Amino acid sequence: MTILAMDQGTTSSRALVFSDDLTVQATAQHEFPQHFPRSGWVEHDPGDIWTSSAGTARAAIEKAGAPRIDAIGITNQRETVVIWDRKTGQPIHRALVWQDRRTANLCARLRDEGTEDQVTDTTGLLLDPYFSATKIAWLLDHVEGARARAEAGDLAFGTIDSFLIWKLTGGRSHVTDATNASRTLLYDIRKGDWSDDMCRLFGIPRALLPEVKDSADDFGTTRPDLFGREIPITGVAGDQQAATVGQACFTPGMMKSTYGTGCFALLNTGDQAVRSKNRLLTTIAYRLDGRTTYALEGSIFIAGAVVQWLRDGLKLIREAKETQALSARADDSQQVIMVPAFTGLGAPHWAPHARGAVFGLTRNTGPAEFARAALESVGFQTRDLLQAMRADWPQAGDAVLRVDGGMTASEPAMQFLADILGAPVDRPRNTETTAQGAAWLAGYRAGLCPAPDEYAKAWQLDRRFEPRMSEEDRDRRYAAWQRAVQAVLSV
Repeated sequence: MTILAMDQGTTSSRALVFSDDLTVQATAQHEFPQHFPRSGWVEHDPGDIWTSSAGTARAAIEKAGAPRIDAIGITNQRETVVIWDRKTGQPIHRALVWQDRRTANLCARLRDEGTEDQVTDTTGLLLDPYFSATKIAWLLDHVEGARARAEAGDLAFGTIDSFLIWKLTGGRSHVTDATNASRTLLYDIRKGDWSDDMCRLFGIPRALLPEVKDSADDFGTTRPDLFGREIPITGVAGDQQAATVGQACFTPGMMKSTYGTGCFALLNTGDQAVRSKNRLLTTIAYRLDGRTTYALEGSIFIAGAVVQWLRDGLKLIREAKETQALSARADDSQQVIMVPAFTGLGAPHWAPHARGAVFGLTRNTGPAEFARAALESVGFQTRDLLQAMRADWPQAGDAVLRVDGGMTASEPAMQFLADILGAPVDRPRNTETTAQGAAWLAGYRAGLCPAPDEYAKAWQLDRRFEPRMSEEDRDRRYAAWQRAVQAVLSV
């Protein structure tokens, strides 16, 4: 029995074939172009998303020896918006990516009108261009004829999971799951349904919206021509929620942080939808068997992307893995601090107009110091998030942070994370937790994988990073970070 996990990310599409014990049998990955038509605008071609996703799925199946696939799980970059024609399946515009900031002024206007409290009470989110609703509104208002077509029911909106399911099923299923729905600013996370009030506020016709299902559910079956036969799609979750599941964070108080393009920390709060006092997000961690589990989330827009910038922007490295060795050569006497606000600052600041800066430069500052500052910026930002989480929900106490994602391969980055947090950091043996979470959801629904409690017992530790930095150094360095952030926010 075999499960295919399709992991559609911000910079690449991946596919992994898992056995029913969730051992990886084969992997395929394909990067696709990023489009930046203006400062702060980020777009993807939905055609690139579809072809890379379908192509990597076929490649992974072939690498695994063409086994019979019994179920498919999907995990995806969240908040990214696609609108397409229901008859032709053709998108009306490029996808507007979660990083896109073009609707910052609309968010500011709505905030000035005093609507944010209502938005947060209903959706658990804040008025920020990060989320889907203002992106949908922008497309309806800027693509000729789109609003009239949407109101007539001729168009469909989806986050990336929904778009992929539409393509996989040949247009038979227009669906999403509760985790992705909870990131749109249109979903009432307590009632578990689309909110008419939010649709009116943002001017979104309900006819655009997909049906919302559990994270482990029946989402349709694939077209037989794609993989040789119809395959059921039985698991869907946004990437950060899939990683939460993959890390087996099923108990209230458990925390995970994923380091991909961005960094996203989630704290399981059980059946309590905790309202944050520190500008964190209240979101859905997962919905299984009709029961919703909530989480507090902190979102950092730039994590692994800062290493990408060292490679593609500054040309300091040729491959991301070189950052580890380069940073180890940095001069310890220099205290270079990088605030990577390339697309604004996320939680707990939510400053879409902020831009990046580097502090503490000297004549001796070079590539090694830039590399170390880039890696350390992720640790500093994570501390911002965890402090806010513990303030919002003291029950979290001193819970150990479970980490995953590409950056966790960097020993210096993970050691600095433990140092600056002053707390242990656990890296699992399997860092493919996002895809594994999607695979488990699919396998759980299909009867191939164990229940949550049994699945959690199989989680295995690779390494625990213990803090080594003195409290005095930790406080001094974090204070310097806070001053740098304030300088960026004051510009």
